[in-house]
Amino acid sequence: MTPVALSLSVGLVATLLTLPPGVAVAWFLERSKSRWRGVVQTVVMLPLVLPPVVTGFLLLKLFSRHAPLGRLLGALGLPVAFHWMGAVVAAAVVGFPLLVMSVTLALKGVDPRFEVVSRSLGCSPWQTFWRVTLPLTWPGILSGAALAFARGLGEFGATIVLAGRIPGTTETIPLAVYAQLDAPGGEAKVLGLVAASVALCVSCVVIARWLDAKHRRRLELLR
Repeated sequence: MTPVALSLSVGLVATLLTLPPGVAVAWFLERSKSRWRGVVQTVVMLPLVLPPVVTGFLLLKLFSRHAPLGRLLGALGLPVAFHWMGAVVAAAVVGFPLLVMSVTLALKGVDPRFEVVSRSLGCSPWQTFWRVTLPLTWPGILSGAALAFARGLGEFGATIVLAGRIPGTTETIPLAVYAQLDAPGGEAKVLGLVAASVALCVSCVVIARWLDAKHRRRLELLR
């Protein structure tokens, strides 16, 4: 698999895997009054402030074959360290904070009175979420997904530590660029990979901004 195709597949799978927990965590941070909100928010934001190599090292300690979780996943046929899934996990972890932040902002824009009215009409919290909250926040959720996808595409440090650079298996665009910098005649390949990376990331940012603007217009119409 080429680095571009591999990066797209890794980014897509990572984004899909983080969507449900990302929405759940954002809802908890915005709507819950739990005393654990600060702890959860700190843990979620850690990948944004930690050096990527440190994040990769912590993930490697968690998912290595010598760790309990790594051994369990390996026994189930789902290895992570130095495997394609390692690149997915690295992309998911570094993109998760951006997804949560975007969904949290979307939830902030939803008037809580809509949810109160829904509950007063007999809807359960789960029904209120599906019928009221989610429809009002979906552009923000998709915007966050686009940003998380773009962040996963550009991840290098955590990926190379957790998944390694295995051509055709874990060599995403950033890892391929790094490898070609020292390869004879690799400049042409680097330019092609850089162009593809820039095009993909710019597309994601444009889509995210368009969805965010659509979300803001939609909320203004409801007020």
